[in-house]
Amino acid sequence: MTAPVPGWLSDLATDPDRHPLPPWMRPLDGRGRAAAVLLLFGESAGGPDVLLIQRSANGRNHAGQPAFPGGGIDPEDGGPIGAALREAEEETGLDPRGVHVVGTLPELYLGRSDNRVTPVLGWWHTPCTVHAASPDEVESVARVPVAELVDPANRLRLRFPGGDAGPAFRVRGMLVWGFTAGILDIVLTATGFAQPWDASQVQDLPPEVIRLARR
Repeated sequence: MTAPVPGWLSDLATDPDRHPLPPWMRPLDGRGRAAAVLLLFGESAGGPDVLLIQRSANGRNHAGQPAFPGGGIDPEDGGPIGAALREAEEETGLDPRGVHVVGTLPELYLGRSDNRVTPVLGWWHTPCTVHAASPDEVESVARVPVAELVDPANRLRLRFPGGDAGPAFRVRGMLVWGFTAGILDIVLTATGFAQPWDASQVQDLPPEVIRLARR
């Protein structure tokens, strides 16, 4: 028996435009390569969870960073949904047949890699074992419980070299920041999972993270 799509996820897909995006996440007209990421939610013993990957420190783009599975949209993908599922299968060994695509969120802009990214919302109705299926690109894969993401003890803000600060999470040995953390922050708030936390806790982005990000 497969798990039905929960109301909080279907509601998010039905009316995504009512959740405003920060200015730095808004796409610039005509700029960037089309890409897609898979926001894959499932249900485990600890409640709802989301699939995240840790990119390889040897990768070309976003080295060492936690992220959603995803990448550029190829012509044969047929659009962002096909691309998100293909990339997730290549990166984590995910079986796309176990995923129900609920919808998409508005396109976002990822300036560092100059990508226009469409987040694809998926419900993992029939979970399978996942792993770092592409070691050159992915170091590890984790199903991160939403309860850990919203735990105030795991939340903070990180100050970037330019002086701006954004949301971040410390979960499962990962420091989730930047684009991925921004999306998680929006989604957790929109779905009602977010808990009050001390946003005055601002730390500098660690030097080793900056070094990898600038490669």
